[in-house]
Amino acid sequence: MDERSAYALTPDDLRRRFERSFDLECDIDPMILRARLLRQRGSLPQAHCLEQELLPLF
Repeated sequence: MDERSAYALTPDDLRRRFERSFDLECDIDPMILRARLLRQRGSLPQAHCLEQELLPLF
């Protein structure tokens, strides 16, 4: 798998990574919702950490 920074990927690369994530046996929706909730509550460092955990999936 290409390990380039998520910021250096093209939109097509990002879409392919996202589509591959559906094959994983984890549900990322609760993690995304948790990150949003943390941001809404002002827990920005915790939200940022959780978002960083999600980056390798895409």
